[in-house]
Amino acid sequence: MPHKIGFVVVSSSGHEDGFSARELMIHAPTVSGWRSPRFCQFPQEIVLQMVERCRIRKLQLLAHQYMISSKIEFYISESLPEYFVPYQAERFRRLGYVSLCDNEKTGCKARELKSVYVDAVGQFLKLIFHQNHVNKYNIYNQVALVAINIIGDPADFNDENNITSREKLIDHYLGHNTEDPALEGTYAGKSDYISPLDDLAFDMYQDPEVAQIIRKLDERKREAVQKERYDYAKKLKQAIADLQKVGERLGRYEVEKRCAVEKEDYDLAKEKKQQMEQYRAEVYEQLDLHSLLDTELIRRPFDLPLKPLVHSGSPHHQKPVPLLPRTEERGTENQLAEPFLEEKSSSYPLTVSPQHFAVNRLLPATDPHPKINVESLPYDERPLPAVRKQQGEAPGEPEMSDADISDARRGGISGDPEPLTEKALREASSAIDVLGETLVAGAYSKTWSYREDALLALYKKLMEMPVGTPKEDLKNTLRASIFLIRRAIKDIVSSVFQASLKLLKMIITQYIPKHKLSKLETTHCVERTVPVLLTRTGDSSARLRTIASNFIQEMALFKEVKSLQIIPSYLVQPLKANSSVHLAMSQMDLLARLLKDLGTGNSGFTIDNVMKFSVSALEHRVYEVRETAVRIILDMYKHHQAYILEYLPPDDNNTRKNVLYKTIFEGFAKIDGRPSDAEIRAQKKAATEEAEKQKKEEIKALQGQLAALKEIQAEVQEKESDTVRPKNQDPQGRKTAPSDALEIPDNHYLDNLCIFCGERSEFFTEEGLDLHYWKHCLMLTRCEHCKQVVEISSLTEHLLTECDKRDCFGKCYRCSEAVLKDELPRHIKAKDCNPAKSEKLANRCPLCHENFTPGEEAWKAHLMGPAGCTMNLRKTHILHKAQALQPGKGSVMAKPGASGSKVGSKIPTPKGGLNKSSSRTYTKR
Repeated sequence: MPHKIGFVVVSSSGHEDGFSARELMIHAPTVSGWRSPRFCQFPQEIVLQMVERCRIRKLQLLAHQYMISSKIEFYISESLPEYFVPYQAERFRRLGYVSLCDNEKTGCKARELKSVYVDAVGQFLKLIFHQNHVNKYNIYNQVALVAINIIGDPADFNDENNITSREKLIDHYLGHNTEDPALEGTYAGKSDYISPLDDLAFDMYQDPEVAQIIRKLDERKREAVQKERYDYAKKLKQAIADLQKVGERLGRYEVEKRCAVEKEDYDLAKEKKQQMEQYRAEVYEQLDLHSLLDTELIRRPFDLPLKPLVHSGSPHHQKPVPLLPRTEERGTENQLAEPFLEEKSSSYPLTVSPQHFAVNRLLPATDPHPKINVESLPYDERPLPAVRKQQGEAPGEPEMSDADISDARRGGISGDPEPLTEKALREASSAIDVLGETLVAGAYSKTWSYREDALLALYKKLMEMPVGTPKEDLKNTLRASIFLIRRAIKDIVSSVFQASLKLLKMIITQYIPKHKLSKLETTHCVERTVPVLLTRTGDSSARLRTIASNFIQEMALFKEVKSLQIIPSYLVQPLKANSSVHLAMSQMDLLARLLKDLGTGNSGFTIDNVMKFSVSALEHRVYEVRETAVRIILDMYKHHQAYILEYLPPDDNNTRKNVLYKTIFEGFAKIDGRPSDAEIRAQKKAATEEAEKQKKEEIKALQGQLAALKEIQAEVQEKESDTVRPKNQDPQGRKTAPSDALEIPDNHYLDNLCIFCGERSEFFTEEGLDLHYWKHCLMLTRCEHCKQVVEISSLTEHLLTECDKRDCFGKCYRCSEAVLKDELPRHIKAKDCNPAKSEKLANRCPLCHENFTPGEEAWKAHLMGPAGCTMNLRKTHILHKAQALQPGKGSVMAKPGASGSKVGSKIPTPKGGLNKSSSRTYTKR
């Protein structure tokens, strides 16, 4: 089965200081890998020697994020010549090459893991790196390789291959199928299966110590499966899955610690180291509880013998000795398999240290509980006292004295803390002069219980200071205490952190008022501690974040601190782009809470600083921060409505495209009692629906009335036809000439009548009127642009407001007529148009461009009379046609000066009159 092959670096063509090719022999999250010299000559070469002659199946390369070679070639050889500088190229056989991505898509922020599948036998592998990809970060034109992984099989497999062939032949005759689909993807299903534990990604993200434990547990799991101990195998499988998460977390801590060291932030590096030790101790304790921990498993990688990695499939591999006794393994099989790694959130640190397990591995296996000379061990490596229930011993609880209880509270440790280092002596020299070296040494101790005891002792000392103490001594003691408090606030142990807050509260609320110190001392306390406290509000522990935030809020409300107005000034500082999510959220939450408690009147909070901070927070990348900023702005608007709008963009459609500003402005409307846009739209929609409903009902009612009128009209017409017929005949039966004053019933006055020109005709049925409007009515014309029939009197308004081509027209300020926009500048410049008069003084004809008498009747005289408009083509056509007709036939035309109706008839005006502002248009049916 292919597995990971160990190798050593034989030589390289060069490297940058601190980035030797030998770094490639180590796989860990913090490795830097190899880098070529600056401005080197290409190609660059690296030669690797594998621990044994093997058949390479897979090569994995982890490239640098910006020092990327354009191409890497691979060569393999069985051996090297005696003098291999320069190399004899004929000794190496070329396998091929791979091209690497230039990484522009990721902005040179990601590393490419390249996997190459090969099938080649040899012991020496040569890599040739060609010219680098050019980018703005690689200013020295270097190439680099972070890690390389070789996966393959030992080449000398003759004996094992014979055994395997015989086993396959026997399985064939017995009907066994080793290529069972159920085993697909497992080490038992395929001979070329590669374990995920041998993948380069596993080592590059895992803590090396945990990775070693995982590999050992995986070997146990394979043995358990072979022996058909499936419960035990299931338990091991769960342990491996959980340990992989643990290893990734520890690897991340290690990277963060390394970054802190490079930045010379040694406090953070120390914090990360303690985090790793505590978490590792917790994991090992859980492993021990489930009988999965063995001293062999937790040997550090640096304690391991430097031997080449030999796989279990190799004929040189010796059978491993079981790490746990069989009786113990059988006992563990009966237990239920369950996840054993649980993250515990506790207010106190773990009391089990990884060094304790390191001590256990040195003990002989014959004595399960040997006696250890505790005094000879370093303080932090001393095992913790515990009452263990031994087999055959009756359980009992010994009585404990007060001193024993005090010792137990401090972890069973007695004596003085370790002496101060030279660096600590220089750093805390002023505090030592005031408080004494013993107390300061306790505050600087590596043991959390000593640090806590030092703060409690300082608390007691300050409380017992007499009132008559000189002011200078009081001030010096206060400043030394603040120095230790500032250090303790940064402590990762919860009890030490809380003790520092208790001491700080006592100094501000009791010590300073008791000794009547000035506000300058209170200011010193606040200014030295608040920035550190704000940093703790971004802690990874939710409990510590809450404690820090609540204390800052409480301190801001102290009467001694409230008048100073210092804390609000820290809370309105702009959020940094690279600040943690928790820190930004805590700052916003604190600001929102303190605004409600303090307000903006003489509190340090002003409309200006709060609004500037909140508006800038609307651009933050975290949703919770933006949401809190919106809430703060709405709260400010409740109290200072007019002033808040000055800090926001105008309320228009472009601004409301931003969801946050839309929410803010809708919130303003709700506070003012105004309907929001959504409510306005809903009201308009409801009103429109109601209007449409009423309109439909009115139309329906009018249609019913019209139908009833038509029925009545039909009945009346029948009666009139019966009475009129005898009157129109003479005694000889001939018809008489109709009188000039033909009387028409009032209720049928509009029948067969054009309401625009006043002409009446028996042909003016519904269809006849449409034809009349479309072609013949002298008061109407057809728009040349949209083909609609409109009144001539409103043609200009139609072209400017209603026509489909209205965007192509403009209005001349001299003649007030519609002119094409393309011709409008020339039209205005020429000044050839006849100036228009006011509507009260004259009408304006859009056909002949003349002014004439105002009024509706004057329109009929102008458009229908022979002395009127000369550009009305319909009138000219009808006049020519009338001359050709014989008298007495056709329709009766109006006399000159008449209104165009029959003599003696009145021309009705439609209900409401012909309004120029609402022209009628007709389209042909």
